[in-house]
Amino acid sequence: MAEIIRVGEIAATFTRKQVKHIHLSVHPPCGRVSLVAPVATRREVARAYVVSKLGWVREQRAKMRRQARDTPRRFVERESHYLWGRRYLLTVAEEQAKPSIRLRHRTIVLTVRPGSTDLKRAAVVHEWHKSLLHEAVGKLITRWEPRLGVDVAGYYVQRMKTKWGSCNHRAGTIRLNTELVKKPKSLLEYVVVHEMLHLLQPTHSDRFAKLMSEHYPTWREARTELNELPLAAASWIQPTLQTPAMGDPK
Repeated sequence: MAEIIRVGEIAATFTRKQVKHIHLSVHPPCGRVSLVAPVATRREVARAYVVSKLGWVREQRAKMRRQARDTPRRFVERESHYLWGRRYLLTVAEEQAKPSIRLRHRTIVLTVRPGSTDLKRAAVVHEWHKSLLHEAVGKLITRWEPRLGVDVAGYYVQRMKTKWGSCNHRAGTIRLNTELVKKPKSLLEYVVVHEMLHLLQPTHSDRFAKLMSEHYPTWREARTELNELPLAAASWIQPTLQTPAMGDPK
């Protein structure tokens, strides 16, 4: 059962689990703090760990408050939209035809029926984003499966409120946030590799960090870059921030 450890203005949820190390995490969007520790960890030891990381927790919370957010999109003429890290201007064409999208130089041409609502336009763009991601992700998985020695049973792209991706290692599947279509392709690759490696190591353990460093040496730089990019207007999609586990190499 979870307990609450209070240190100053911080109220950390403390849970004992079958893990080797203590893990302290700061969760978006509001900076909720959680502490997971080995079953035998005494409450006073857990509290002392929170105290030792208090400066780090406050720093991560401040970063979350400062982080840029995209303004809500209205899907109107000359509006800015991002695709694979590049800025495009939207052109809207109203026609009595099936809605469609095409890319033309630095312009996204959205064709919709006359009188279409913002929600309808958003839905068309979202489906287009999903199609682009499916094409890119499929190629990445095919490229990385033999390198990592894993088989991905299936993958899904969808809106996700709090994560860039997730992995169900028992089912052998991964899920990816459709917001990744707006970020550079190198960052999509980082997230795909990250989730695929969870098929080998489900938790963010010492072994997982070593696997990431072995197969994707620049993963820490990619993580930092992803964390610094603007967030979606409607949801916070930054990965949860974690301290190194107690005993992990810094």
